[in-house]
Amino acid sequence: MKTISKITLGLTVASAIFMSGCNDTNATKPMVAKPSITEKSLGLRKTDLYSESTTTGDKTMYGKEYAGSGYKIQRAFQDAPPMIPHDTEGMLPITINNNQCVSCHMPEVASSMGATPLPISHFKNFRPTHKFDGKTFTKSIDNMKNEISIKSTGNTLSGARFNCSQCHAPQSTGKLAVENTFEAVYSDKDGASKSNWKGERIIDDLETVGKDSKITDADYKNEHSAAGYLNNTH
Repeated sequence: MKTISKITLGLTVASAIFMSGCNDTNATKPMVAKPSITEKSLGLRKTDLYSESTTTGDKTMYGKEYAGSGYKIQRAFQDAPPMIPHDTEGMLPITINNNQCVSCHMPEVASSMGATPLPISHFKNFRPTHKFDGKTFTKSIDNMKNEISIKSTGNTLSGARFNCSQCHAPQSTGKLAVENTFEAVYSDKDGASKSNWKGERIIDDLETVGKDSKITDADYKNEHSAAGYLNNTH
């Protein structure tokens, strides 16, 4: 009996050691994660990444409302250039000699046309007063570094603003590839539909040099003024 007990005990111990060894071996093996994300689910496109045969872009769907319909798109932020809400067929490209936008959006007619009027910023010239005679370019050099002078263009659209489509563009009404959760906050209560660039607000706090650091009537006329002088020298 004692001999059998010893043999049984030996086999039990050996089995325990063997099983423990197996467990240690399994513990050292790296765990391989099963793929749970497919390549098609990555990115915005949901088609085969290695072929273009089944991939097509979403169709652009510009608004077909007619100009003057009264439909307007809220601005994305305060004073953002408004999106064009109506059909632009036959209106593009805009050239300096062919701009159909001004026929409805000039301030004197915009109200009667149900259009957004051009703001005062479009009737100011902020360009440096460089000179070019067709052959020689002369850069305006101002010792006070005020090379940009503000000059009113009266009732005439500033030459820098003739190409409306460089800031304003039609908006597609198609589906979004990514949901837009942005919520605009406007500094003006009517900022979603109107610009606050009105009156003299356009030049509020504009820094200049000279007495009181303010823009004067002479500045508007693009003439020498206190804003261009310091210690009686230019």
